[in-house]
Amino acid sequence: MANTRVILTESVGSIGVEGDIVKVRRGYARNFLFPRGKALELTPSSLQQLNYLKAERAKREAREIAAAEELGNSISRLRLTFELEVGKGGRVFGSVTAKDIADKILSESRSVALPRHAVSLEKPIKESGDYKVQVKLHSRVAVYLSVSVKGVKKDVQSETIPAFHVESLVKNNGSNLE
Repeated sequence: MANTRVILTESVGSIGVEGDIVKVRRGYARNFLFPRGKALELTPSSLQQLNYLKAERAKREAREIAAAEELGNSISRLRLTFELEVGKGGRVFGSVTAKDIADKILSESRSVALPRHAVSLEKPIKESGDYKVQVKLHSRVAVYLSVSVKGVKKDVQSETIPAFHVESLVKNNGSNLE
């Protein structure tokens, strides 16, 4: 089978990223890449276009990094606090996940919506304490965020017995009590 060399104009799966010169089968280039505008045939004029694409990609990358660094400065100043219920023996019920942290960042900053995969947690936080959590904003920009998990004891006195349950106890003269 004959191969041809092409210049990718955008990222294509496992083949390469925008601006790469790759070898692909002629049929793949002719039937898929060229009609969809994902690649150009390698010619002297397309090499000039490649240089232009690389310059544009470098400018775009610089803008994205600058925006990510600015966002990182505002996020790194945040201190998130989560309160989880504590049972007997000081054990915390529930956990704090990457999604919880991303949602809390959105509610605290009101302008930053992060996908949960941007928050790096090996496993959910299940113990009270102070933690440093990494937030990846770009492939080259990551910041650390302070997360505090506090255990809150449940107030036993605030629990009430539902009225229908009290009535059934009274009607049965306490026979349901053990």
